Amino acid sequence: MYLKRKIYDRLMEWKNDKSHSTLEVNGARQTGKTYIINKFADENFKHKIYINLFDLSGKQFMECYQKATEWVPGSRRPDFPLHEAVRLYEPSFRDCGDTVIIIDEIQESSEIYNRIREFTRQFQARFIVTGSYLGRVLEPEFHYASGDITKLRIYTLSFEEFLEALDGELYQTWRSLPLLEADDNCPEVYDRLRLAYDQYCQIGGYPKVVEAYLERRDILAARKELVRIIQIFLEESMRYFKDITDISVFTNIFLSICRILLREKKGLEEDSVSEELKKLVTKNYSSNLSKETCNRAISWLYHSGIIGFCGKLSPNGTKWSLMTCARLSVLPCDKIIEMDFLDFKPGRRCFFMDPGVAAYYLNRVGTTEAAVCGTLNENYVFINLLKRQDFPEEITFEMPAFATYKGGEIDYVVQTIQGHRRYLVEVKSGKGKAATALKALEAGKADWLLYLKGNTKGGKEGKILTLPLYMLERFAF
Repeated sequence: MYLKRKIYDRLMEWKNDKSHSTLEVNGARQTGKTYIINKFADENFKHKIYINLFDLSGKQFMECYQKATEWVPGSRRPDFPLHEAVRLYEPSFRDCGDTVIIIDEIQESSEIYNRIREFTRQFQARFIVTGSYLGRVLEPEFHYASGDITKLRIYTLSFEEFLEALDGELYQTWRSLPLLEADDNCPEVYDRLRLAYDQYCQIGGYPKVVEAYLERRDILAARKELVRIIQIFLEESMRYFKDITDISVFTNIFLSICRILLREKKGLEEDSVSEELKKLVTKNYSSNLSKETCNRAISWLYHSGIIGFCGKLSPNGTKWSLMTCARLSVLPCDKIIEMDFLDFKPGRRCFFMDPGVAAYYLNRVGTTEAAVCGTLNENYVFINLLKRQDFPEEITFEMPAFATYKGGEIDYVVQTIQGHRRYLVEVKSGKGKAATALKALEAGKADWLLYLKGNTKGGKEGKILTLPLYMLERFAF
């Protein structure tokens, strides 16, 4: 089953770019990286060489690499050892622009990763490197090839991609519906779209999970596939740890994140999400777990595309402390104090980067259906805002931000790069009003207030915009 992905257009942009850089494709486990890259290569290059450093092809290529780069001091050095390594692996290799070499699971070899600059500069062929655990390349033995890499992140399916696969006709209607006003010619469409959005929030966007749902139209069948993917990730993660012997540590972190999400309005007891997670995990699950080990596990989840933490401004208020920034499948937001955009605080919220994973663990925590629904809606909005901060960026800040004002909180604050328009964003399940956001709007702290609701057909009243949640991906700030 082929699931159309919008990332394909970005791959084409890289191919047509004159800079001739190596493409690094990252993203969480099972997001479809290998499939879409191979499909793209098959359709746009005459020759393809695929190497997976995680399996037999990788072992064979490393043997070719070692043989090609062997050198005895005092003897003549080989002229083109990397070319020879590829030629030993694939005798039909042609070094030309119509050849693409894909090296999957690049994090398994620092030796090969550190040659990316030479791949880029010495070959006519194009290179694509990818991996699910690229957090490993932050280790000392990996050297960053600055200037020679174009980075591209693949997420799980968006709602738009899910909807197109679910119902092509409904998808076309979704694309043509007016955003901020009701279309009275097709009232039943709104109910169908809301149902599709609810289904998406329950199963998420992992390609195999979506395929399982499309085949059987059964959420439990899809969730079974999701659990399998989570288990694979947890088991594979253990290969990279020396001080963690029980994969339940990761599950405990996921559940603790859910508990923080569900009580976020009351604030955190600790100064950061990281400290709060450490406190919850050691209190509820493993008092023998050291702080260092817990932080390593959290960092791993972050760099593997499963969870993440937002950054904070340095004391002078002019730049980010990058050591606290990361892009993972769970990310907290930045906090803007009293709507002062130069007064950021460390992240106080976590969000899963896949709605299905969020739904699975939120339901395991044992809260109410309404609480789960509200949290999933905020989670969905967060993912969308984060994507808008990928290149080419649509909105400002290092990552999505929420704010406090006059003793209350505002779900999200968005400022556009073009035009510097500022939006206060409130995510509402019902008909409730956002008193804090209204106060801030009236005080001139923003240009617009955007309500995102599940049960609405859209509307506009003065500076207040109302949009169905499932239309957010079409909305341009």
